[in-house]
Amino acid sequence: MRIGELSAQSGVPIPTIKYYVREGLLPAGERTKFNQAQYEATHLRRLKLVKALVEVGGLSIAATREVLTLMDAQTSDLARLGKAQYALTTRKEHEPDEAWEWADEQVGELLAKHGWQVSPRNPARLQLAEALATLHRLGQDDYLALLDRYADTAGRVATMDVDAVLARRNLDGMAEAIVIWTAIGDSVLISLRRLAQEAETVRRFGETVFAAEAEQQA
Repeated sequence: MRIGELSAQSGVPIPTIKYYVREGLLPAGERTKFNQAQYEATHLRRLKLVKALVEVGGLSIAATREVLTLMDAQTSDLARLGKAQYALTTRKEHEPDEAWEWADEQVGELLAKHGWQVSPRNPARLQLAEALATLHRLGQDDYLALLDRYADTAGRVATMDVDAVLARRNLDGMAEAIVIWTAIGDSVLISLRRLAQEAETVRRFGETVFAAEAEQQA
Protein backbone atom coordinates (compact mmCIF):
# COMPACT_ATOMS: atom_id res chain seq x y z
CA MET A 1 0.00 0.00 0.00
CA ARG A 2 1.08 3.61 -0.55
CA ILE A 3 1.51 6.02 2.33
CA GLY A 4 -1.87 7.64 1.62
CA GLU A 5 -3.64 4.33 2.10
CA LEU A 6 -1.57 3.62 5.22
CA SER A 7 -2.71 6.98 6.58
CA ALA A 8 -6.36 6.33 5.73
CA GLN A 9 -6.41 2.89 7.33
CA SER A 10 -4.54 3.92 10.48
CA GLY A 11 -6.05 7.36 11.02
CA VAL A 12 -2.55 8.83 11.32
CA PRO A 13 -1.77 11.90 9.14
CA ILE A 14 0.95 11.47 6.51
CA PRO A 15 3.32 14.05 8.12
CA THR A 16 3.01 12.17 11.43
CA ILE A 17 3.79 8.86 9.73
CA LYS A 18 6.94 10.37 8.23
CA TYR A 19 7.87 11.76 11.65
CA TYR A 20 7.45 8.33 13.24
CA VAL A 21 9.71 6.84 10.56
CA ARG A 22 12.38 9.49 11.22
CA GLU A 23 12.16 8.84 14.97
CA GLY A 24 12.59 5.10 14.51
CA LEU A 25 9.10 4.16 15.70
CA LEU A 26 8.04 2.79 12.33
CA PRO A 27 10.21 0.96 9.77
CA ALA A 28 10.62 2.75 6.47
CA GLY A 29 8.61 1.43 3.55
CA GLU A 30 10.20 -0.34 0.62
CA ARG A 31 11.39 2.31 -1.83
CA THR A 32 9.81 1.85 -5.28
CA LYS A 33 10.60 5.21 -6.84
CA PHE A 34 12.60 8.26 -5.82
CA ASN A 35 9.72 9.74 -3.81
CA GLN A 36 7.48 6.71 -3.33
CA ALA A 37 7.46 3.74 -0.96
CA GLN A 38 5.31 0.68 -0.39
CA TYR A 39 4.07 -0.36 3.04
CA GLU A 40 2.88 -3.75 4.24
CA ALA A 41 0.30 -5.00 6.75
CA THR A 42 3.08 -5.14 9.36
CA HIS A 43 3.56 -1.38 8.98
CA LEU A 44 -0.15 -0.82 9.58
CA ARG A 45 -0.13 -3.00 12.70
CA ARG A 46 2.93 -1.21 14.09
CA LEU A 47 1.51 2.21 13.27
CA LYS A 48 -1.71 1.42 15.13
CA LEU A 49 0.34 0.32 18.12
CA VAL A 50 2.43 3.51 18.06
CA LYS A 51 -0.72 5.62 17.83
CA ALA A 52 -2.23 3.81 20.80
CA LEU A 53 0.88 4.20 22.95
CA VAL A 54 1.30 7.91 22.15
CA GLU A 55 -2.30 9.12 21.95
CA VAL A 56 -4.06 6.83 24.46
CA GLY A 57 -1.22 5.61 26.62
CA GLY A 58 0.30 9.10 26.82
CA LEU A 59 3.88 7.94 26.25
CA SER A 60 6.50 10.31 24.95
CA ILE A 61 8.22 9.60 21.64
CA ALA A 62 11.41 8.60 23.47
CA ALA A 63 9.55 6.26 25.83
CA THR A 64 7.62 4.73 22.94
CA ARG A 65 10.86 4.08 21.07
CA GLU A 66 12.37 2.40 24.13
CA VAL A 67 9.31 0.24 24.69
CA LEU A 68 9.18 -0.89 21.05
CA THR A 69 12.89 -1.67 21.05
CA LEU A 70 12.48 -3.89 24.09
CA MET A 71 9.36 -5.49 22.66
CA ASP A 72 11.23 -6.35 19.44
CA ALA A 73 14.38 -7.58 21.16
CA GLN A 74 15.40 -11.02 19.92
CA THR A 75 15.99 -12.52 23.34
CA SER A 76 14.34 -15.47 25.03
CA ASP A 77 14.58 -14.42 28.69
CA LEU A 78 11.75 -13.16 30.86
CA ALA A 79 13.84 -10.13 31.86
CA ARG A 80 12.80 -8.64 28.53
CA LEU A 81 9.20 -8.51 29.75
CA GLY A 82 10.15 -6.70 32.94
CA LYS A 83 12.26 -4.16 31.07
CA ALA A 84 9.38 -3.41 28.72
CA GLN A 85 7.04 -2.88 31.67
CA TYR A 86 9.54 -0.61 33.43
CA ALA A 87 9.91 1.50 30.29
CA LEU A 88 6.18 2.27 30.37
CA THR A 89 6.47 4.15 33.67
CA THR A 90 7.53 7.79 33.55
CA ARG A 91 10.76 8.34 35.46
CA LYS A 92 10.72 11.46 37.63
CA GLU A 93 13.32 12.94 39.92
CA HIS A 94 12.15 13.11 43.52
CA GLU A 95 12.67 15.87 46.04
CA PRO A 96 15.02 14.55 48.78
CA ASP A 97 13.22 16.12 51.73
CA GLU A 98 11.50 14.92 54.90
CA ALA A 99 8.30 14.17 53.01
CA TRP A 100 10.15 11.95 50.55
CA GLU A 101 11.94 10.02 53.29
CA TRP A 102 8.62 9.48 55.06
CA ALA A 103 6.86 8.39 51.86
CA ASP A 104 9.67 6.01 50.87
CA GLU A 105 9.35 4.35 54.26
CA GLN A 106 5.58 4.04 53.84
CA VAL A 107 6.03 2.33 50.48
CA GLY A 108 8.57 -0.07 51.95
CA GLU A 109 6.19 -1.01 54.75
CA LEU A 110 3.33 -1.49 52.28
CA LEU A 111 5.39 -3.81 50.07
CA ALA A 112 6.51 -5.83 53.08
CA LYS A 113 2.97 -6.12 54.44
CA HIS A 114 1.66 -7.51 51.15
CA GLY A 115 4.69 -9.69 50.52
CA TRP A 116 5.48 -8.00 47.21
CA GLN A 117 9.05 -8.63 46.05
CA VAL A 118 9.82 -5.51 44.04
CA SER A 119 13.12 -4.17 42.78
CA PRO A 120 14.16 -0.88 44.42
CA ARG A 121 14.85 0.33 40.86
CA ASN A 122 11.25 -0.19 39.75
CA PRO A 123 10.18 3.28 38.52
CA ALA A 124 6.63 2.64 39.74
CA ARG A 125 7.96 2.28 43.29
CA LEU A 126 9.58 5.69 43.06
CA GLN A 127 6.47 7.12 41.42
CA LEU A 128 4.29 5.89 44.27
CA ALA A 129 6.67 7.30 46.86
CA GLU A 130 6.66 10.71 45.18
CA ALA A 131 2.85 10.67 45.03
CA LEU A 132 2.64 9.92 48.76
CA ALA A 133 5.26 12.57 49.48
CA THR A 134 3.17 15.11 47.59
CA LEU A 135 0.07 14.18 49.59
CA HIS A 136 2.12 14.56 52.77
CA ARG A 137 3.29 18.03 51.73
CA LEU A 138 -0.34 18.99 51.07
CA GLY A 139 -1.47 17.76 54.49
CA GLN A 140 -3.52 14.90 53.02
CA ASP A 141 -2.05 12.12 55.16
CA ASP A 142 -5.50 10.68 55.91
CA TYR A 143 -5.48 9.36 52.35
CA LEU A 144 -3.09 6.69 53.59
CA ALA A 145 -6.05 4.94 55.19
CA LEU A 146 -7.10 3.91 51.68
CA LEU A 147 -3.66 2.78 50.53
CA ASP A 148 -3.82 -0.73 51.94
CA ARG A 149 -7.19 -1.43 50.33
CA TYR A 150 -5.94 0.06 47.07
CA ALA A 151 -3.03 -2.38 47.22
CA ASP A 152 -5.43 -5.30 47.73
CA THR A 153 -7.36 -4.26 44.63
CA ALA A 154 -4.16 -3.73 42.64
CA GLY A 155 -3.03 -7.21 43.62
CA ARG A 156 -6.20 -8.74 42.21
CA VAL A 157 -5.85 -6.74 39.00
CA ALA A 158 -2.21 -7.83 38.67
CA THR A 159 -3.19 -11.48 39.03
CA MET A 160 -5.65 -11.14 36.15
CA ASP A 161 -3.08 -9.25 34.06
CA VAL A 162 -0.34 -11.84 34.53
CA ASP A 163 -2.72 -14.73 33.89
CA ALA A 164 -3.77 -13.12 30.61
CA VAL A 165 -0.17 -12.41 29.56
CA LEU A 166 0.96 -15.97 30.31
CA ALA A 167 -1.89 -17.28 28.17
CA ARG A 168 -0.04 -15.97 25.12
CA ARG A 169 1.74 -18.70 23.19
CA ASN A 170 5.23 -17.21 22.98
CA LEU A 171 7.50 -14.53 24.45
CA ASP A 172 6.85 -12.11 21.58
CA GLY A 173 3.12 -12.30 22.24
CA MET A 174 3.69 -11.81 25.97
CA ALA A 175 5.87 -8.75 25.36
CA GLU A 176 3.25 -7.21 23.10
CA ALA A 177 0.50 -7.93 25.63
CA ILE A 178 2.44 -6.33 28.47
CA VAL A 179 3.08 -3.21 26.41
CA ILE A 180 -0.51 -2.83 25.22
CA TRP A 181 -2.31 -3.83 28.41
CA THR A 182 -0.09 -1.77 30.70
CA ALA A 183 -0.22 1.41 28.62
CA ILE A 184 -3.85 1.20 27.54
CA GLY A 185 -4.95 -0.60 30.69
CA ASP A 186 -3.83 2.37 32.79
CA SER A 187 -6.22 4.56 30.80
CA VAL A 188 -9.00 1.99 31.22
CA LEU A 189 -8.56 1.83 35.00
CA ILE A 190 -8.41 5.62 35.37
CA SER A 191 -11.59 5.99 33.29
CA LEU A 192 -13.40 3.31 35.29
CA ARG A 193 -12.43 5.06 38.53
CA ARG A 194 -13.82 8.40 37.30
CA LEU A 195 -17.05 6.76 36.18
CA ALA A 196 -17.41 4.87 39.45
CA GLN A 197 -16.83 8.05 41.47
CA GLU A 198 -19.72 9.78 39.73
CA ALA A 199 -21.94 6.70 40.02
CA GLU A 200 -21.21 6.52 43.75
CA THR A 201 -22.23 10.14 44.28
CA VAL A 202 -25.51 9.44 42.49
CA ARG A 203 -26.07 6.38 44.68
CA ARG A 204 -25.50 8.40 47.85
CA PHE A 205 -27.12 11.73 46.96
CA GLY A 206 -29.63 10.79 44.27
CA GLU A 207 -28.01 13.05 41.69
CA THR A 208 -24.60 13.71 40.27
CA VAL A 209 -22.59 16.66 41.53
CA PHE A 210 -20.84 16.68 38.17
CA ALA A 211 -23.97 17.47 36.14
CA ALA A 212 -23.34 21.21 35.81
CA GLU A 213 -19.79 20.66 34.60
CA ALA A 214 -20.93 17.98 32.17
CA GLU A 215 -23.57 20.33 30.71
CA GLN A 216 -20.99 23.07 30.23
CA GLN A 217 -18.71 20.70 28.33
CA ALA A 218 -21.51 19.27 26.16
